[in-house]
Amino acid sequence: MRIFIFLYLLIVPALLFSQEKTTPKSSLDMNTQYSSITDTVKKKKSIVAKIDQYHIITLEHDTTYVDTSLTIKSAYKQNHLRKDLFGLLEFSNIGLPLNTLQYSLTSFSPYPEIGFSAKHYNYIQADEVRYYSAPTPLTELFFNTTINKGQNVDSFITLNTSKNLNFSIAYRGLRSEGDYINQLVSSGSFRFTTSYATTNRRYALNAHYTYQDNMNEENGGITTTADFESDDPDFKNRQRLQVYLTDAESLLKGRRLFFDHAFRINPKNGNNNLYINHQFNYENKSYEYKQPTVLSTVDGISLPVKRFGESYVTSSINDQTHFERLYNKVGVAYENSLLGKFNFFVDDYRSNYKYNRILIDASGNVIPDNLFLQINNVGGQFEYQKNKWNGRFLYTRSITNQSLSDLDAKLRYNLNEKIQFDFRYRNINKLPNNNYNLYQSSYVEYNWSNNFKNEKINLLGAVVSTPWVNAEVQYTVLNDHLYFADVSTAAEAAVRTQIIKPTQYGNAINYLEIKANREFKFGKFALDNTLLYQKVDQSDLILNVPDFVTRNTFYYTNYFFKKALYAQGGIVFNYFTKYYGNSYNPVIGEFFVQNTKEIGNYATFDVFINARIRQTRFYLKAEHLNALFAKSNYYAAPDNPYRDFVIRFGLVWNFFQ
Repeated sequence: MRIFIFLYLLIVPALLFSQEKTTPKSSLDMNTQYSSITDTVKKKKSIVAKIDQYHIITLEHDTTYVDTSLTIKSAYKQNHLRKDLFGLLEFSNIGLPLNTLQYSLTSFSPYPEIGFSAKHYNYIQADEVRYYSAPTPLTELFFNTTINKGQNVDSFITLNTSKNLNFSIAYRGLRSEGDYINQLVSSGSFRFTTSYATTNRRYALNAHYTYQDNMNEENGGITTTADFESDDPDFKNRQRLQVYLTDAESLLKGRRLFFDHAFRINPKNGNNNLYINHQFNYENKSYEYKQPTVLSTVDGISLPVKRFGESYVTSSINDQTHFERLYNKVGVAYENSLLGKFNFFVDDYRSNYKYNRILIDASGNVIPDNLFLQINNVGGQFEYQKNKWNGRFLYTRSITNQSLSDLDAKLRYNLNEKIQFDFRYRNINKLPNNNYNLYQSSYVEYNWSNNFKNEKINLLGAVVSTPWVNAEVQYTVLNDHLYFADVSTAAEAAVRTQIIKPTQYGNAINYLEIKANREFKFGKFALDNTLLYQKVDQSDLILNVPDFVTRNTFYYTNYFFKKALYAQGGIVFNYFTKYYGNSYNPVIGEFFVQNTKEIGNYATFDVFINARIRQTRFYLKAEHLNALFAKSNYYAAPDNPYRDFVIRFGLVWNFFQ
């Protein structure tokens, strides 16, 4: 009820305000002011900034502009990550790890990361930070309700103090209680960016600073799935479902200082230009897992359950992993108006992944306290843009003892303004993430020191964008694939003990993906369809994904109140076929491969109403409506149910000053 009251109080005044005065201009006036009836002096008309003057710039200098339109594509991004989540499967609470339905969404870097990949979905990476250029100050406010108590907000302001200098400050905050015991999520992300360029563009700089923390209460999943699936009215109150962990939590924190700048040697920009460029990235991360109570209680099992096996301590587990990374890249670029841009560089990567002790296990194996790496690469990049062709080709290779390389070729052909073709080939030889080679824990079986081989990934893909259909195909070959596996014995599984270890697969894995999107319009009605087909050729069940994933949205759009309000309403259908979905382990913050329980083969229906008044968009959605009457067989991972029915409200509000 509070949602509807809030919606009423917010929309009605906006509608009344919008009726006060109409502007005859077809272009968007960011600075419309309503004069007082007591004004006696005619004011000079201010210069109006166009919407396409508010630039959003990526690290690779691709530029778009602020979009205040209301479309079904923008509605898909109304979530805590601010992006379309097709191909990802949410847990019951917002901000928890996301299971992967579409494997091609996995990103690769040749350099080793800290690991704990399941905890990084809500972590903004360096290449995801955006920079801005705005003729007038721009503010955006994002708000979304969560599951039970809490809220999700994301706000930023950007302004140019001059034509050459821009600043932006942003903060994303999430707090959601969830439906189950010990499931609270609390996270925050502060971002500060600046962009500077001299008037003649001889020197240009993009820089940012971020501080991020992501705290999850970890309940380890429900202990008795039969209670969840029974549809017993007593268990519709999810607080009555027993979970493995009642006081455990994890915390991922990170600070990053980043800048990327370039200086043109020749004073004037001409047909031939020579640049010196430099990129700097310093990041400090930590992952902490705390579990005050070690033993778990499970109905039907007389003795206390040691969920993760024997431990060195009887209470107050506190595992901490620290990671520091320093990256520098220096290069020289030659730009020719006819030939394109050639960039040759050398980089220096240094990281220290560390613990505060050295362990010696029962077999006498030494588990070291740190893993220090220093890697140097040389590489080149060629960028070409001529007529209808646009390409970017990158190759790097290590010159130190570690063997790693990355070949990434992207090519785009624009047939016309509405049809384009994208092609990509990537061959990457990457070092394992650090938590595969080294991990320490208070749990005896969660300590290891390995020396895995590099992973080799070959990827070939194509994307076709047309007014009739958007389609993409990708074929990937994985060699020496690293993953986490459940190595619990039958006796351990019988008493609910879960032992997870890193493993390397010796055979090749072949992965094929075909994805298509098409929207059909019938007057004021529309049907938006996205279909994904995946096929994996492998000797063992290692890379597990559903064969089919689909999302179909049927909706209606129209103007109301003399076109002051633009609204759309409809229903979203989601479905994926049954498969052995990866399970989640909170001690290592990773998903792991399992082949004992299949999930999927269930549909979800979401009913929504979206509206726009000027630069404000409102979103009201009843998520998983069919959970009110359907069988409780919906899981995001084994032992972790998908979300129940919930009504959520959100808005995005832009201010152009």
